[in-house]
Order: sequence, then C-alpha cells, then structure tokens
Amino acid sequence: MSGNLVISSSKVEGTAVYNGNGEKLGSIDDLKIDKRSGLVRYAVLEFGGFLGIGTDRYPIPWKLLTYDTNLQGYVVPIALPQLENAPRYVEGQAPEYSDDYGRKIDGHYGLA
Repeated sequence: MSGNLVISSSKVEGTAVYNGNGEKLGSIDDLKIDKRSGLVRYAVLEFGGFLGIGTDRYPIPWKLLTYDTNLQGYVVPIALPQLENAPRYVEGQAPEYSDDYGRKIDGHYGLA
C-alpha cells in the first residue's frame, strides 16, 4: 500500500463538502474526535449564510463522508432538505457532545 494513510486536521478544515449531485453544500469547519477511541466522530459543516456571515454549524457523522479526488472535497449522501432540518448550532455556541446529542445527530442521518 502506498501513499499517506493519515491527514492533518488542519488540511481537512476548510475542505469543501458536496452532495451526491456534485453541488457544494459548504466546507468543514471543525472535527470532533472521540476522547476514548481517538476516532473522528463528526465533521462539522459550515453551511448557510452569505459570504461566511450567518453560517450555522452542522455536525455530520464522519462515516458518511467520502473523499472524491476529482472534486478535491468530501461527498455526503445528504439531500439539502435533510441538511436544512439537521441538528445545528451557531458558531461559538457548540453544544456539549454528549451521548444524547450524538444519538440525535446519528438518528437524524439514519445511523442510530
């Protein structure tokens, strides 16, 4: 196996996220890592607003993201209406990522 098998979080943050039709949904603002396992649990998508103003943050289960080398971004199997109704928060007001909050996120995306 050749190539780098890991990537720095600083390289992931700012990466574009697209839906299955190739439409840009936003970009990754942050990663949420499970303290116990050390695995990335959620990518926080910055979405909405205008020119970065008034954008909300949408945690998306990491396992839903697939990197597409042609788009140079991540692709998620999420339709816009599903994203618009997803759990979200305003920048700087992140909720506690408790087990209950994780179940809410995962349940919204059909992973619970």
